[in-house]
Amino acid sequence: MGEFGTYAGPEPAVVAAVSDLLPALRQRAQEAEDNRVVPAESVKALAETGFFRLLQPASYGGLEADPIAFYTCVRLIASACGSTGWVASVLGVHPWQLALFPERAQQDVWGADAGTRMSSSYAPTGRARLADGGCRLDGRWSFSSGCDHASWVLLGAIVADGDGKPVDFRTFLLPASDYAIDDVWDTVGLRGTGSNDIVVDGAFVPGYRSLSFADVTRLVCPGQERNPGPLYKIPYGSVFSNAITTPVIGMATGAYDAHVAYQRERVRASYVGQQAAEDPFSQVRIAEAAGLIDSAWAALERNMSELMRYARAGEKLPLPLRLRVRRDQVTGTGQAIRAVDLLFENSGGRALKAGTPIQRFWRDAHAGRVHAVNDPERALSMFGRGEFGHDVPADAMV
Repeated sequence: MGEFGTYAGPEPAVVAAVSDLLPALRQRAQEAEDNRVVPAESVKALAETGFFRLLQPASYGGLEADPIAFYTCVRLIASACGSTGWVASVLGVHPWQLALFPERAQQDVWGADAGTRMSSSYAPTGRARLADGGCRLDGRWSFSSGCDHASWVLLGAIVADGDGKPVDFRTFLLPASDYAIDDVWDTVGLRGTGSNDIVVDGAFVPGYRSLSFADVTRLVCPGQERNPGPLYKIPYGSVFSNAITTPVIGMATGAYDAHVAYQRERVRASYVGQQAAEDPFSQVRIAEAAGLIDSAWAALERNMSELMRYARAGEKLPLPLRLRVRRDQVTGTGQAIRAVDLLFENSGGRALKAGTPIQRFWRDAHAGRVHAVNDPERALSMFGRGEFGHDVPADAMV
């Protein structure tokens, strides 16, 4: 399988530093799973590499890097520990979104500490009511990955007026003092992500600490005045959806590496002591898995490069490109899952033993697959509508 840790962009030092952390992250993978949270020392070490600043605007001490550098690091991290890769991707992409918020909101979060982190939960399961100068939030939001390592949270909610009529869909930014974390995360996959519930009881959120998805969809947001760079002119739906797919590609990469190392030493008792590495059928499955992983990654690199090319030129992003990015994102997840399945099926009964990397990667990848952004039919039907010349709702891609 092709090398992926050789990113040659302007942030090679961060990629190299993340690469150096992989043995430690790999060693802590079982600890993360057992404790249902990524170890604090792993998050601290990642922060010291500059990883969490990759998508943060330069105006607040960030690197404002090419997104491929960010995704390269995420894939590396997830290849060592799926849960750590998932949390790193989710926490690491939030600085990109905060850069779209009004400048005052950015100042609230980064003014005193440019290393402040945010978790999120975007499904509008809570309630937002218009209030003088902002909104009041109540309710419970689930699946806030990495919330134990964050001191702010981004929550999605449908805003209702005094009559209960929906008037907007917004992302709200709240400090830790405005919410509680309910430890409910106990799952078969991605156990180490600590994706617990966020509970809010009547918190007031001033207007400047929210962002309308209508602005996000139009690619015209108040934060772009402070952060006019091309990184902040590409679609939310492209950046965030690939932040979910990339960890799954990373898990497939980690499963591949672990499987090949295992197969080199494996003797198949059921086949009279045959060396697994000499089995031609095993070799075919490994080749198929490598091709699927490489294909998923190549599509991501191509698409993000094209998005940034248009953004740097100040040109409007073509609708077919936005649709293709979404198509390839969800297809990339499927390819990574298929690769993991091939490798797992090729590993034999010993792969079922608790504590082995292959079964953990298999469980983590399938857990990542059920994220809403990986719904293949929804994404592919949008692409099909565009190919046949039908209107595609802008908010379908975000």
